[in-house]
Amino acid sequence: MHIWNSLDQVPSGFGPSVVTLGNFDGLHRGHQQVLGQVRDIAAGRNAKSVALTFDPHPALVHRPDSAPGQIMGLADKLAAMEGIGLDAVLVIPYTLEFAAQTPEEFVRNVFVDTLGACTVVVGHDVRFGKSNTGDLTTMVTLGAQLGFDVVVIDDEGHDRRWSSTWVREALDKGDVDTAAQVLGRWHSMSGEVVHGAARGRVLGFPTANLSPDACGSIPADGVYAGWLNDELGHRWPAAISVGSNPTFEGVNRQVEAFVIGRPEEPIEAFNLYGQHVVVEFVKRLRGMVAYTGPEALIEQMHKDVRESRNIL
Repeated sequence: MHIWNSLDQVPSGFGPSVVTLGNFDGLHRGHQQVLGQVRDIAAGRNAKSVALTFDPHPALVHRPDSAPGQIMGLADKLAAMEGIGLDAVLVIPYTLEFAAQTPEEFVRNVFVDTLGACTVVVGHDVRFGKSNTGDLTTMVTLGAQLGFDVVVIDDEGHDRRWSSTWVREALDKGDVDTAAQVLGRWHSMSGEVVHGAARGRVLGFPTANLSPDACGSIPADGVYAGWLNDELGHRWPAAISVGSNPTFEGVNRQVEAFVIGRPEEPIEAFNLYGQHVVVEFVKRLRGMVAYTGPEALIEQMHKDVRESRNIL
């Protein structure tokens, strides 16, 4: 899959192409349906399948103080798009100058002149151009004027439209089950394993601490059963703690995973420091609790590990 980080990187004369646009945050089931249609329509028309997305998220440019947290990082999003089988993704650097284009300027400059679009695939609620003044009717009108077809995709879920907002709402409550249903996979975070305060090691539960700048939305505080995937291709069952650990004072909010060993895969000399790992959240076991002391916490951690092992 080709990845272009500006309009200038698209080869001259590229096309014909079947194109869609969006932020695709989380790449949930609705996004997957749209991108799958783009891929299939392009194959049937002997065209290239292209997704157009933006970095940073437009909300971070227009309203940085109230922009929603991102469900997944750009690299993870691009990897997921490649898995769908697209030919190319155009990542447009989003700026106020770019956002000032009228709907017609945007469509002409990007879809027609740069990507040679023969078909544009959108949802019913598509918005584009300056102040989001372009909508589905605008797109259809421009298509008739500029020579491309418009295909409208229904991205409704069972009882609610698939959306990134739905995923964020679920994660804010620690409801990783619902998040997984909307995403079509378990929610995950990715980042480098860094050194922590080593409290887990002292308690007999050494953990892999994700860097504070790890990519992906952090779910509600609590303990989760999940998986840790390391750089070497190992997939480890894990008990994952999210929060500041109220049993101890002065602990910042963090995500840390205790890897559960398997009989066939001993973890002696296990060292993840410096590795880029992916942590997947499968099931929330409990909320974060302040215990009377280390002994009570250790007892609960043993229970968490047993429950995680049973779930996984």
